[in-house]
Amino acid sequence: MNSGLVVGSHGHHVVVETPAGERVICHARGKKNQCVVGDRVQWQASKDEGTIEKIESRRNLLYRQDDIRSKQFAANLDLVLFVLAAEPVFSESQLARALISCEAAKITPVIVLNKADLTVPFNDAMLRLAPYKRMGYDVLGLAIKPTRPVRTEPAEVPRPTNQGLRQAQSERIEVVEQLLQVLQGKTTFVMGASGVGKSSLINLLLPDAEIATREISTALNSGKHTTTTTSWFWLDESKKSAIIDSPGFQEFGLHHVDKMHLAKLMPDFAQYDGECRFYNCTHLHEPQCAVLANLSDEPMDTAIHPSRHAFYARVFEELSQSKF
Repeated sequence: MNSGLVVGSHGHHVVVETPAGERVICHARGKKNQCVVGDRVQWQASKDEGTIEKIESRRNLLYRQDDIRSKQFAANLDLVLFVLAAEPVFSESQLARALISCEAAKITPVIVLNKADLTVPFNDAMLRLAPYKRMGYDVLGLAIKPTRPVRTEPAEVPRPTNQGLRQAQSERIEVVEQLLQVLQGKTTFVMGASGVGKSSLINLLLPDAEIATREISTALNSGKHTTTTTSWFWLDESKKSAIIDSPGFQEFGLHHVDKMHLAKLMPDFAQYDGECRFYNCTHLHEPQCAVLANLSDEPMDTAIHPSRHAFYARVFEELSQSKF
């Protein structure tokens, strides 16, 4: 029996990295692949490939679940980097749902707001994120620009000067250094909707990320360049820091969360845990509810904004209808 780390996944196939750094394609035993990137596994060699025999105990598992299916992202995480953009306007509901899922899995989330170079929309977006900063979440503002030149029209657009190129390079180095300090010594899952600059962020931190992804995809799909569900990248030679990339998504179901536990996973609600008159308070209509008593649109650490309570009520009702 061999031990290894799952570093790539696609359908019934996964890529397992051995302690020596070799990568082997492995198949799940049975019809369904239960492995996710980040899993530590025991596998059995079979010719040039292998079979997963056992998934070792996980510290945590990040996943989403709607009323039909469950989607597992990754396991054994230290951080989740949730990437947003100043433009287009991000979905606050999607962000709040992702944060709740992180809280449920006991994984620390960090919010990254991209496109700091777009001054007005960036400032507007930061104002929307101010309540999350008051809740204790880290919020980083960055300008993650593509590392490749973008084809522009018309052709008369002036080319960047040497000074402009040096400044852009300096800004890129600053962004990389800032992020690497956050990611050092941790396994980080990078998530976000399509078009927010997530791929640019990965390529900024790891210039060879696309090459590595293609190699995994080619191995898993017999030459077809199909993007893997998730991909693991080491950030340092000592293999103490890693990031996990995944495709963008639009929905984030929370049907795996107990509705009566929902308030404990929202920091602005959780600060009043145990202060309501009734121990099983739903925070929707009960008398002497500490949550309802502290609804306010004032920017205070102790206040719960009415929009947050409206979000809570929607999710609570959604979970009340859950089949799980």
